[in-house]
Amino acid sequence: MRVLIADDHAMFRDELSAQLEKINPEFIILQASNFNQALKFIENDNRIDMIIMDLDMPDTNWEEALKELKSKAPEAKLVVVSAGEEAGAIRKSLELGVSGFISKRSEQEVLLQALQLILEGGTYLPPSVLQASGSAIVQDRRCTGTAKTLTNRQNQVLNLVAQGLSNKQIAYEMGVSEATVKLHINALLRSVGATNRTQAVIMAQKMGII
Repeated sequence: MRVLIADDHAMFRDELSAQLEKINPEFIILQASNFNQALKFIENDNRIDMIIMDLDMPDTNWEEALKELKSKAPEAKLVVVSAGEEAGAIRKSLELGVSGFISKRSEQEVLLQALQLILEGGTYLPPSVLQASGSAIVQDRRCTGTAKTLTNRQNQVLNLVAQGLSNKQIAYEMGVSEATVKLHINALLRSVGATNRTQAVIMAQKMGII
């Protein structure tokens, strides 16, 4: 897998690189210090599998940057990293097709788990944002008709939740950590517009997902 990190802070690029290497030492990691440099990497190499972009780089408007990245590399997973956690920015990022919005204030373990979730096909949002304004974001996603689109991992979690398994039991069945299960469940709740596990199962049944 080829991963492009676009961030104007070298230390943060190195930290992200280290976390990705923990997931798989064979990842090929490219680093760009600004948006224009990131575009050159993509134009010269169309095999980029994931793009991790700082929302606050000085040489571009981030909304236009996300649109251009999706246009230049439509198959790549697009991940945003930012020092802020504004609900409006997160909502707009989701509309533009990002697979995750990671706070730069996240602890290393959280950063690692978020990247793992995204690589497995999930969507990551900061827990603090979900608690503070998640309902509004969920409502927007529900209105766009995307709620029925679940990843394979989310479908697996949903079926195990429907069987009444605990997070610990689900982690054992899936061969992942409990923390990863929690991230999958949060993503599942957002996808179906639910606020808890029981409601997620009920709503999924009504949608015909299970």
